[in-house]
Amino acid sequence: MRPWRHVDGRFLYLPASQDVWDQLRARLELAQRLSGTVVWVPHPGAIGIGVDVDLPIGGFVDVLLLPRDTTHWPLEGTQMEFYIWWIDEYPQIRLLPADPHRRREDFDEWISGQNGPAAATFRTHHSA
Repeated sequence: MRPWRHVDGRFLYLPASQDVWDQLRARLELAQRLSGTVVWVPHPGAIGIGVDVDLPIGGFVDVLLLPRDTTHWPLEGTQMEFYIWWIDEYPQIRLLPADPHRRREDFDEWISGQNGPAAATFRTHHSA
């Protein structure tokens, strides 16, 4: 069953059980590439977008990783590639758009100043 579900005119996030998440999380890696479909854009510029990555756990792209200009945000139904940006205890995969045009405009400069594991892994896997 899909974690992002349309119920009564809105999207709800109902992920698989914690056991399923624990098993799945063991097979995922930061900077791993996934295909997904944007299923939820609540209010461009607000919090981010929900993504169906064809897993029992949903994906989410935080507003801080998306362009400031919301007209460059992907629309619901857009199929695109993502990198896993973060995996933690909560059953959800944080994503980064693979297409640089779908990321924040200053991404290259911004990521150079980030010290977290996601940024370090991304820099290692995607350095020029």
